[in-house]
Amino acid sequence: MGDDAELTAAVLAAQHGDESAFRAVYRTVHPRLLGYVRTLVGDPDAEDVTSESWLQIARDLDRFSGDADRFRGWAARIARNRALDHIRMRGRRPAIGGDEAELTGRPAESDTAGEAIEALATGRTLDLIARLPQDQAEAVVLRVVMGLDAKSAAETLGKRPGAVRTAAHRGLKKLAELLGDDAETAGVLDALPPQRDPRSRAVTSATVTHGRTRTQKDM
Repeated sequence: MGDDAELTAAVLAAQHGDESAFRAVYRTVHPRLLGYVRTLVGDPDAEDVTSESWLQIARDLDRFSGDADRFRGWAARIARNRALDHIRMRGRRPAIGGDEAELTGRPAESDTAGEAIEALATGRTLDLIARLPQDQAEAVVLRVVMGLDAKSAAETLGKRPGAVRTAAHRGLKKLAELLGDDAETAGVLDALPPQRDPRSRAVTSATVTHGRTRTQKDM
């Protein structure tokens, strides 16, 4: 995810109108945000929905106040709202997650939650995440891929932190089982760092107006 202090500083500079800082924010956050949107709308539409999300992020950046953690959560909420609007217009979620009972009670061969975390950055694994029940898929991506703590993920989803922790735990367990059954991903376990523990950070506030509206080309 990059250094949180650097991301916090880049967000603040972007709010002051620094276009290069905004591009740095975009490069840091976009890959993970795109992965989150993919679990909601599927591959064909993920790029468009994420691009629309960034346009809103750029437009509303002056109204944001906080550090790197809060920015990732804020960006995820914007992307989720855009994705849900897209789903409502289209009529359904494209990736169908099977019944939770399909995987319940099937013991993994080892404690592979850590292995599942490490493999999340691969496209194939994101496809597997989309097969989870939606609450679990979102919790896993927000907690592990986006790097949000339970409180920020809960705010994004409109749920209690405990419910998000439970959904993420169940999702990782089932994902580990799916990885064990999938020959294409069983050996790909070197992509993502372990899920970080929540840490207390000072919140940096800024509400400075930047010079002009950013466009997707600026990112």
